[in-house]
Amino acid sequence: MTVDNEEQTPELGDPEPVAEAVGGSKAARLDEEGDVAADYLEELLDIADIDGDIDIEVRSGRTYISIVSEDSSDSGLSSLVGNDGEVLEALQELTRLSVLTATETRSRLVLDVDGYRDRRGRELTKIAQDAVETVRETGDDVALAPMSAYERKIVHDVVADLGFVSESEGEGQARHIVVSPSND
Repeated sequence: MTVDNEEQTPELGDPEPVAEAVGGSKAARLDEEGDVAADYLEELLDIADIDGDIDIEVRSGRTYISIVSEDSSDSGLSSLVGNDGEVLEALQELTRLSVLTATETRSRLVLDVDGYRDRRGRELTKIAQDAVETVRETGDDVALAPMSAYERKIVHDVVADLGFVSESEGEGQARHIVVSPSND
């Protein structure tokens, strides 16, 4: 039997609650995504014998997972970040694959370990501001060092907020941003 959402029976309610249920399903999916990711990461921490607490937050339609340590002298979490966040990026992809396997839905979750992404975000903001200042002073394009898609997104946003233009160029590990004067 097919039920048209516009002609709901009293027990199912009117169309507005159906819309809320649809929106609620996205929230439920993000909650499930966070739970699957947390379980995966807890297992990994146990196997690696690394102490850390896992925090899950959903904001702007995306799940954010943070692994933090109460003991600031514990360097175990730094091994999960690696040089320039390379291990963190790989761990994020593995966590996304774990979620995909369990839910059959691609995940856009963001993983942070020991506040690395916040610190790196501040560095990237400064890099973008410096590039814009150089473009402003010289009028020449400025090419930045290669960075991950997540990092490029942060830089693109900062450059745009400052009224300049940025474009990603290159392929794979060499993909980088070029900052240019605005087209105005």
